[in-house]
Amino acid sequence: MIQLVNITHFYGEQGLYNSLNWSITHGSKTGLIGSNGTGKTTLFKIIMGLVEPREGNVYFPKGIRIGYLSQDLVEIEDTVLLHYLKKQAGIALVEKELRATEEDIARAAKNEEEYHSLLKRHDHLSHRYEQLGGYEFAAMAQKVMKGLGFSDGDGQRYTSTFSGGWKMRISLAAMLLSSPDILLLDEPTNHLDTESMEWLEDWLLNFNGTLIAISHDRHFLDKICTSTAELSQGAISLYKGNFSWFLEEKARRNEERERIARKQRTEMDKNLAFIERFRYKATKATQVQSRIKKLERMSLVDTDSSEKAVAIHFPQCPRSGQEVISVKDVKKTYGDNLIFKDISFSVHRGEKIALVGVNGAGKSTLSRLISQSEVPTEGNISYGYNVKMGFFSQESAQNLNYNRTIWEEISNTGYLGTDTEKRGLLGAFLFSGDDIYKLISVLSGGEKSRVALLKLLLEETNLLILDEPTNHLDMRTRDIFQQALTEYHGTIIIVSHDRYFLDKLVSRVIEIREGKILEYPGNYSYFIQKRAERLETEKLSLTEESSRENATPSKNDEKERRRQEAEVRNLLYREKQKIMKDLTPLETIIEELEEEKLQIETSLCDPSFLENTLEVQKIMMRHNEIMGLLVTYMKEWEMLMEQIETVEEKVKQKSSS
Repeated sequence: MIQLVNITHFYGEQGLYNSLNWSITHGSKTGLIGSNGTGKTTLFKIIMGLVEPREGNVYFPKGIRIGYLSQDLVEIEDTVLLHYLKKQAGIALVEKELRATEEDIARAAKNEEEYHSLLKRHDHLSHRYEQLGGYEFAAMAQKVMKGLGFSDGDGQRYTSTFSGGWKMRISLAAMLLSSPDILLLDEPTNHLDTESMEWLEDWLLNFNGTLIAISHDRHFLDKICTSTAELSQGAISLYKGNFSWFLEEKARRNEERERIARKQRTEMDKNLAFIERFRYKATKATQVQSRIKKLERMSLVDTDSSEKAVAIHFPQCPRSGQEVISVKDVKKTYGDNLIFKDISFSVHRGEKIALVGVNGAGKSTLSRLISQSEVPTEGNISYGYNVKMGFFSQESAQNLNYNRTIWEEISNTGYLGTDTEKRGLLGAFLFSGDDIYKLISVLSGGEKSRVALLKLLLEETNLLILDEPTNHLDMRTRDIFQQALTEYHGTIIIVSHDRYFLDKLVSRVIEIREGKILEYPGNYSYFIQKRAERLETEKLSLTEESSRENATPSKNDEKERRRQEAEVRNLLYREKQKIMKDLTPLETIIEELEEEKLQIETSLCDPSFLENTLEVQKIMMRHNEIMGLLVTYMKEWEMLMEQIETVEEKVKQKSSS
């Protein structure tokens, strides 16, 4: 369907592609990946005709509709949102022509020739309107807007009243509603919350056209894409699988190239040794010349040396108290706008916690309150012994010294590593060569954010508050960053939409929902599972309510009513069994921890045991760890018990009705 033929292009003096060729087949779903700066976005712009390549051509069939989502905010006409979406889909113009033609028909009733001509035109426009989905457009637009997180009344709002992030969603909605044959998506999940991401993924799975997506979201690439195109060193390498399969296959290919390269080096060394040994021996002259020609003809296999192992090691952080943060009855408002209220929770040493929720729920607000960048409207946030906090947000770049170079700014930390180690860290954060001597003032917003993030990681902290830290990192840097955070001995609270990143890192999730918090003692996958179960329970409750409201006391319906009630009771029973499946092992864990806690406390009452100072310190550390675990598991136990009580109450209501 799309052919890129011998594409050569430069960015300034830097060569991006050298005779790049790529055939994109109809119906394929491809993830376009590569390090930052390899030219992925530029390749999209070349396909769209927004950038003219130095050499080469792009071919695709005539009449193809291409939907392109840029990661840069595009200008949006200031009009009512629903009208804007109609206009972008081409429906508004046809609709206007239809109305005008209908008015002309009414006026031309006495002129038979003109009347019939207008009727033909009306038929043509009606058919076109139907093809564009005009008759179903309002319902479809509502469905798409709801999926992307818009409220019911947003369709009547003017586009100028939306923030930049929401305008990106408007662009995405307009593109999805334009019935494209090909979708080019450049970082489509950047401005979406988790629920909107999941909706978009389901929509794309059902999309019958061709899709190419640039994304750093591994979860998205794994779920949506069935092939992967890696842009590296000016060329495209194709892999027939999703991103996880690509990683495995690339490692296998690299290993095979290394094996062939080793074999070639061994053969080359043998030939060189032979040439050196017999170069001046007349009887071996023919054989020497043969070996020389063989070496000249030898085509050496390139090995991938672009991904050297780089690791970030945090400075040794000072030890904090067991309770790091205590949030009690916190409320936050901006004017009349209530963000959340009555929020209470504790954070213990070493915990790695994700703050999640839909856009606007208050995740960033809560991170700013905890970091003391803002103060609560009501309530209190207190900190434990010896807490040394570091905070990163998208505004952190403003705190850099714009008169320094990158190298000077990174050197102005407590980091005591060598210059070589610092260069390695800067390379991991996408600053290499002479780039490290650039002034902070000339960097882009994303580059400044990366400098601010690396600088924070090199400070001596034992509590990190991170708000969207991965936004400007490529996949390799995210991996390095995630590994560093995993090995970090301090406490972490993180806001991020990167599901893969969170899943590998956190062991507790706090969801902000409708002004309240819900806690989940597990990783991100556990949260997704439990959230789905909760939503199913809520859906079941709504179904019951609707059944009660629509019920009629007719004798003929009595049998059906009883059948429905029995079905609901069975559903409730299965729901209870599902909860009990989680509750039983949890109670076992709590009992085991309580028993271990009692044994420790008994030991601490033994004078002879107290004489061994090292053992006492070790056992006290374990005691503190158990106390923290018990707090977390008891909260989960209470939440499950509340769910069981709710289900049992519903069963009682059904039994007595």
